Amino acid sequence: MALALMLQGTGSDVGKSILLAGMARAFTRRGLKVRPFKPQNMSNNAAVTVDGGEIGRAQALQARACGTPPITEMNPVLLKPQSESGTQIVLNGQVWGVACAGDYRRIAPSLLPAVLAAFARLADAADLVLIEGAGSPAEINLRDGDIANMGFAEAATVPVVLIGDIERGGVIAQLVGTYELLSASERTLLAGYIVNKFRGEIRLFDGGIRAINERSGLGCFGVVPYFSPARNLPAEDTLALTLHVRGEAGGEGRHPIRIAVPMLPRIANFDDLDPLRAEPGVEVVMVPPGQPLPRDAALVILPGSKATIGDLEFLRHEGWDIDLLAHRRQGGRILGLCGGYQMLGQTITDRFGMEGRKGTVTALGLLEVHTILDGAKRLVEAAGIEVLTGMPVKGYEMHIGSTTGPELERPMLRLADGADGCISRDGRVAGCYVHGLFVSDPFRRTFLEALGGDGGEVVYEQKIEATLDALADHLERSLDLPALLGAARPPLLKPAT
Repeated sequence: MALALMLQGTGSDVGKSILLAGMARAFTRRGLKVRPFKPQNMSNNAAVTVDGGEIGRAQALQARACGTPPITEMNPVLLKPQSESGTQIVLNGQVWGVACAGDYRRIAPSLLPAVLAAFARLADAADLVLIEGAGSPAEINLRDGDIANMGFAEAATVPVVLIGDIERGGVIAQLVGTYELLSASERTLLAGYIVNKFRGEIRLFDGGIRAINERSGLGCFGVVPYFSPARNLPAEDTLALTLHVRGEAGGEGRHPIRIAVPMLPRIANFDDLDPLRAEPGVEVVMVPPGQPLPRDAALVILPGSKATIGDLEFLRHEGWDIDLLAHRRQGGRILGLCGGYQMLGQTITDRFGMEGRKGTVTALGLLEVHTILDGAKRLVEAAGIEVLTGMPVKGYEMHIGSTTGPELERPMLRLADGADGCISRDGRVAGCYVHGLFVSDPFRRTFLEALGGDGGEVVYEQKIEATLDALADHLERSLDLPALLGAARPPLLKPAT
């Protein structure tokens, strides 16, 4: 069985996912067969696996850093919030059920055997498994039933490295406070810590390292300087969207294109936007609640949603439906992706209350189609041609529901297994179920030219690979990677109780 090492953060968004991806690439380049693992993730940004399931987008990126396709064992429990009180539980890549937060805390311990089994299968075929925790192990009010942090670490007997984020301030308190809140048995699993996102002269933190060691006995594996190119990598948490509220063109394009995206409460798979953000001269504006859609936008994208009907109601509450009608009248274009596509139709029917209340709601009426939410979730990779540009595209479908109507006679995509989506008669409104369209460089460039811009210049997949390599180089310089590998241990799986 492989060696294993777990990264646990002192809080959310301290950089665990990015650090793990960089470490995975660095150790892979040294000839090790590395695999990522996250016992439990919570995100509506998911990826389709080669074995027909879904996992968190961060684990898919980490798998890419390892040079291996994503599989469901890498993230056995995925929680996808779909309402204020209800969360969809995905177990081993497939929908398992829905629970509110209180119920899930009671359910979680029963999922631990499946989590450990997935981990064992992954470890049996690897040299090193890098494990990512969730949130913070210091949330001791959630410790009972925990399977994401120390609950997993103790069950699998794996060493833990704490990650502190100095950018947000108080990193000594983060690390020492976390140590103090852990039980005696949990502290025995701690191998050391990493300080992440440092800005300035690192030697000025020497006193901080001494202070942490004096109060915890923990050693430091390194202080990692802030890595700004991380913004080039797909983000998983909606927190990242707040960094793009105003939008930021990637360069000084002669014809900058503004693309507006309303920030829906249950936005999903928003990494669809990443290739557009990467392009010089393209400004992707995330429009927050309380703000109108900008009048000078060439395109409005309605993104994916984990709660299509609820987000449609929110969109109307914000008055964005009126903004969309005005945008179209003024010659602007609208693109709906997955849930956004469903919103553009005439009606959405939830026969079984899959998103809450049963019944039919009136949609935006911009496409002559009707959607029924029922049946199993469709999880497939897709490839074909975008009709208007004639350019090849590839991506994936991840949705519940089927769409019918006369506008389907003008499909947006022609795929290997049939058509998908549709285009309005005037060509200004379109939608489809396929995510990831803009990763295709020829399609993205032609699409942007049709919006009146200069097209694109980024080779997106190469940019991701180059960023992962640069991240690994960055960690080679700032972390004691041999010491981290030396801290890894073969797991000793205990029977789940």
